[in-house]
Amino acid sequence: MLKKAPRSCLKSLMKKKAHIRIGTNADLMVQLNVLLFLRCLAEESRAKAFEERTATIKPHHVKAVSKKLLKRSRG
Repeated sequence: MLKKAPRSCLKSLMKKKAHIRIGTNADLMVQLNVLLFLRCLAEESRAKAFEERTATIKPHHVKAVSKKLLKRSRG
């Protein structure tokens, strides 16, 4: 399993936006959102690789899917 990003690093990045109020556990929510995004990216890339009949996910599969996924996740 991959290591999580350090909470202190996330908090410092979020506090750079001084005009935004940040809740107590906002960094954990950001971390969960990143993990969900990466999971969706991996699933969509796997499906794209399967369509092209390859056993491995290659960088061009991720690039092709990332544009669509970013548009969908903007909300």
